Amino acid sequence: MKTNNDHGRPDRVALGVSLVLLSTLLTSLAEVTFRYASGEGLVWQYFFWRSLLSVPVLLAIAFVWGEGAATVLQALRPWPLVRSLLFVLMFITVYAALPFIPLATLAAGLYTSPLFVAALSPLVTGEPVRWRGWFAIALGFSGVLLILQPGTGSFTWLALLPVAGGPCYALSALLTHSKCRAVPPATLGVSMNLAMVAVSAMVSVALLVLEPPARIVALSPFLLGSWQVFGATEWFYVGVLTLLMVANSLIVSAAYQAAPSAIIVTFDYNYLIFMTL
Repeated sequence: MKTNNDHGRPDRVALGVSLVLLSTLLTSLAEVTFRYASGEGLVWQYFFWRSLLSVPVLLAIAFVWGEGAATVLQALRPWPLVRSLLFVLMFITVYAALPFIPLATLAAGLYTSPLFVAALSPLVTGEPVRWRGWFAIALGFSGVLLILQPGTGSFTWLALLPVAGGPCYALSALLTHSKCRAVPPATLGVSMNLAMVAVSAMVSVALLVLEPPARIVALSPFLLGSWQVFGATEWFYVGVLTLLMVANSLIVSAAYQAAPSAIIVTFDYNYLIFMTL
């Protein structure tokens, strides 16, 4: 199905939906891998190596697609960088909570993002959300509430960390469709991974210089600890995460470029199904 939009390019809704379904599968696989990896090493260390290894692969893909030497310059333009930093903030909120809450709870907290997409779409992109879109989003959000169970004894305030990532993900999705639609997916992937390398390096240096007290580090060693010497198992995790990152950097960008964000994000709820499995 194709529809017209204000950008002069037709929306390809069927393609966007297919891509976002694949993206939700890859995202869930990446977060399960991080869950296993959280027993060893530091999240910033995994972020740094995963993204650093992803950049040359994405650059090679961008060169093949015809971007050439302009890839890095285009990746460092303001809108791709803003989109990338929003993604980085989303990753931080998700992985800060990763060792402490069940995967299904983490996924449910993050996937308040469709509500933010629906609320912000008229303001950011001028795209109204029709009643069927609101109905689908409400149906998905009811599943979120069922998993989070606010007001019950099983609810934990740590579940609000990934909820904070919801608006970051929503804004990044809206910017992909409205401001970065003409930027090739590989270039957007380069931008996001360069931002991840920079942020991971800065946080790692800050932790090294500040040396948080051991009692503070003990609360979340995966987030506040120091870099470790990686063995074969840890490098295996890095390799898997790099492959998933490269694939998802391309797929999620193409999905949100192909169709309006309010439509794509509705199908993003399939992430909850994959994470629960």
